[in-house]
Amino acid sequence: MNKIKLLLVILTLSISASFAQEVASPEVETIRQKNERDQRVYQLALRYNDLAAARISLIGLIERNPTNSRYGELLATLYFENNQFSSAALAALDVLQVNDRSIEALEVAAYSLEQIGALDRALTQFERLHLLTDDIYSLYKSAYLQYSLKKHEEALNSINMIVKNTKSAEQKLGFPGENDETQEVSMKAAALNLKGLVYIEQGSKEDARKAFEEALALEPNFNLAKEGLKGL
Repeated sequence: MNKIKLLLVILTLSISASFAQEVASPEVETIRQKNERDQRVYQLALRYNDLAAARISLIGLIERNPTNSRYGELLATLYFENNQFSSAALAALDVLQVNDRSIEALEVAAYSLEQIGALDRALTQFERLHLLTDDIYSLYKSAYLQYSLKKHEEALNSINMIVKNTKSAEQKLGFPGENDETQEVSMKAAALNLKGLVYIEQGSKEDARKAFEEALALEPNFNLAKEGLKGL
């Protein structure tokens, strides 16, 4: 009888120890597994248009992988596409702290900052974007913001760079036309029209007239240049 009791005690202790070990050592989910899970959740959330779930999964990925700029780029773009410009700007600027050559983050930061009225900061991002990509439209945006901020000499310098660039005669920009239609003109003509506006603010009417006439020589139906010339 004593032997049986002893065996029962030993068996009970063995089972208790085994159970305690299982409780104390649960299967630990690795960082890689968590990343893969959140990536799957993100893809499903996008498929079902559940933007809140998509954002949460991306924030988890960012927190877990602070040096991977791709997750921040996706989050910034998600905010931007849903017109959450303040959040988009913050997310994009955070990415640039990790990777200051992220083209996607620069674009989101530049346009978002412009949308919320932070023109000085938007200008910085457009200038950096142009330097990294040699994108002529980024240079035009820089020129326009320089004009808006009354940095006239900087604006004229940017405009002259656009006019001298052969691509500016080929690329098109859209402007408000008649009957709520969009009028497309070459970027070169648009830059010359902007040049006229800069000269007006500087009080140089003859230089402004010349700039508007050069714009109209390229685009005879350019409404904004016509209005500028008429206003003189």
